[in-house]
Amino acid sequence: MDIAFRTPPHSTTTDGAPRTVGVEVEFANLDAPSAAAVVHRLYGGALQPESPHRCRVTGTRLGDFSVELDMRSAHPEKMEAGKAQEDEPGALKKAVGKAVDGAVEALRPWWGNIGSLVMPFEIAAPPIPIARLAELEPLFAALSAQGAAGTDASPLFAFGLHLNPQVARTDGDYVLDHLKAFLLLAPWLRREIRVDPTRRLTGFIAAFPVDYAVKVVDPAYRPDLDGLIGGYLEANPTRNRELDLFPLFAHLAPETMAATLSDPHVRPRPTFHYRLPNARLGDPDWSLAQDWNRWVAVEELAADRDRLDALGADFRAFAARKALDGWAAEAGRRLAI
Repeated sequence: MDIAFRTPPHSTTTDGAPRTVGVEVEFANLDAPSAAAVVHRLYGGALQPESPHRCRVTGTRLGDFSVELDMRSAHPEKMEAGKAQEDEPGALKKAVGKAVDGAVEALRPWWGNIGSLVMPFEIAAPPIPIARLAELEPLFAALSAQGAAGTDASPLFAFGLHLNPQVARTDGDYVLDHLKAFLLLAPWLRREIRVDPTRRLTGFIAAFPVDYAVKVVDPAYRPDLDGLIGGYLEANPTRNRELDLFPLFAHLAPETMAATLSDPHVRPRPTFHYRLPNARLGDPDWSLAQDWNRWVAVEELAADRDRLDALGADFRAFAARKALDGWAAEAGRRLAI
């Protein structure tokens, strides 16, 4: 499907560098070596197998890719990094623990094979300039041609496409305007994407609490960055949101985040972590551009303060009338998309 990639209102960072986007896609029915071979064939570089369930493709014309089974137990060092510190065991406990560890390590590759039946493999692309996002379209087509299965292939596949757009600025107003815009457009996005029921049930992409959305979209809600982060963490003590701001906040306020949570999955980075879209590999009517362009609608609204405030006031009115079931259609009508 040939759809043009739209350019957001802010295409560069404050230093004039082109903004980049990290893209992650989950899939099944294709193992890591096979998927990595597709990446290597399309983009060059060096193919580096690290385990039966993880490969890297480095030095491609777009940067370094990783392909891995998204299950921590298939990767020993990830399990180790996530362990809590334990007291030093006695000699007997050490001996028993060593025997158990040996059995676990012998079985670990099998865990990966079993996990691949219900857990996705994931390709993580390097940060790519927005102007070059179209260069990823052949990857999705090639994965589909190789048999990669996306969200729709099974009720057990709660697979997602994650977009990580680099922020253009790091000030509180910029971040807040994008959060407001997302909260206002989230019902419309869910309707347009037709978010898979299994993905909704897993809780990984939970919607923001309505009370929090009503509070934040109020045109009068203008906290500074510290107040924004504090209010967000109080209302959303989890990274399982359709727009996960933990990575951005960990980048902007590392001490605050470290004092609030301990989660090895949160990597500080100056990006919005947008997790809502399905991974529709194998669907001939889907393209990366569709989901990227929906995200651009969020950025366009964020850049228009008058329209943002007007929609915020109307959202609050809909909520007061307990009429938010109709907000997705209203937002779509107002966007004229």
